[in-house]
Amino acid sequence: MGSDEQADRANHGGRDQAVYAYAREELDLWEGWLGRSLRDGVFGENLTTSGLEVSRALIGERWRIGSTLLEVTLPRIPCGVFRSWLDEKGWVRRFTEEARTGAYLRVVEEGVVEVGAPITVEYRPDHDISLSGAFQALHNRDLELLHRVLAIPGRSESWVTDVASVERKLGR
Repeated sequence: MGSDEQADRANHGGRDQAVYAYAREELDLWEGWLGRSLRDGVFGENLTTSGLEVSRALIGERWRIGSTLLEVTLPRIPCGVFRSWLDEKGWVRRFTEEARTGAYLRVVEEGVVEVGAPITVEYRPDHDISLSGAFQALHNRDLELLHRVLAIPGRSESWVTDVASVERKLGR
């Protein structure tokens, strides 16, 4: 398998998870907390950014990188594979508590991305729902905020499934 393929295609990849971005600044925080060096790409991201608060990006935000236009769709939900990859006891819980999720993005316009290319936020929606906030709403079963996510035009269909799962857990 190449370095840009998904091992679990049932839960990873697809249009709304075409690119996974993580901020170098957040990797640096994790380095301090975990007491070890973390290289770019260690979280499985195929885009390590600098100078952009990736986990605080708004759902639907659009980024121009080179000639490519990407749209923020989903936070990363930590799983057992991610835990095993990092080999950190309690990793899923810790990652969830910190809500430094990184961003899955869909490709709106294909193009070329080169190392060091600046990232320009071309569009910021008029809502205030960040990936981190939506992730916390899923974890905390905050249906009010999750229903606001469902009202975002163009949001990923994955949100419908996620919200339905929360509603089932709450008996609604």
